[in-house]
Amino acid sequence: MSDQLACQKHGRPDRGYQYWRWQPHNCNLKRWNAIEMWEKLRGKRLMYVGDSLNRNQWMSMVCMMQSVIPPNKRYMSPQEHLSIFRTEEYNASIEFLWSPLLVESNSDHPVDHRLAERIIRPDSLLRHLSHWMNADIIVFNSYLWWRQGPVKLLWSNDENGICEEIDGLGGMELAMSAWADLIASNIDPSKKKVFFVTMSPTHSSKEEWEPGSEGSCYDEKVPIKDSDYWGNGSDVSTMQMVRKVLDTLGTKVSVLNITKLSEYRKDGHPSIYRKFWETLSPEKLADPSSYSDCVHWCLPGVPDVWNELLFQFL
Repeated sequence: MSDQLACQKHGRPDRGYQYWRWQPHNCNLKRWNAIEMWEKLRGKRLMYVGDSLNRNQWMSMVCMMQSVIPPNKRYMSPQEHLSIFRTEEYNASIEFLWSPLLVESNSDHPVDHRLAERIIRPDSLLRHLSHWMNADIIVFNSYLWWRQGPVKLLWSNDENGICEEIDGLGGMELAMSAWADLIASNIDPSKKKVFFVTMSPTHSSKEEWEPGSEGSCYDEKVPIKDSDYWGNGSDVSTMQMVRKVLDTLGTKVSVLNITKLSEYRKDGHPSIYRKFWETLSPEKLADPSSYSDCVHWCLPGVPDVWNELLFQFL
């Protein structure tokens, strides 16, 4: 378990956030069964490809699946770009590939990627393709990193190395379109299952769900009860663009829509109950809301529900 997500280990006093489950209006979700999921994965590779939120979901799946495998028949193999949980029992693996912007970029290093200036190659995906092309079930995501300001474009045929700047949404649309072209020409849906996970909500401003209040997700212990709630962190225009691109792929890609159900879960983030790798100043420590992680999710918790939806699809 990553120290970034192990909220109980880092002192979170409540546990209620672990027990909420999603109930759709018009159907009942199949009850989670790890052995049945392993049977679906027998002889296969399930790979999550994306950013730290996709890694969050991958870690959730590993935690949900590992308990039914004897310790001597499972192992974790962390590599530079690819983390692999494998079991001999089912000749299957659950993998994660760091690829936060889908296309090649200067943020592709799994550790050294906090850069002031982001540069993408919007027409270049072959390096990532070589990792995921042979997987049987592939779960992609991309969103959060496009929200961090403009990106620079470096085209493969530009011999002068001149970078054009574009806003995040425009950059994401270019990347999504290039990714969709690659999926369209390389994926046979009768042989591979491909999923795209919609945006994961953030809860950084308490004022959004409690007008007039200050703070963040810190000390939130129950979900939002307003069924119409939609936070500012989930950009509707981005969601519409993603839907437009995915519609061009027809049955080649299934959408794992986790956004609305996760919007309510202001209680599910690590907040201050995680490991922070940077040293926190006395001023920050005096104001927990100022350094609370309201982006990622505690485990067990919300990403388990996402994986239950994936189980339902499969």
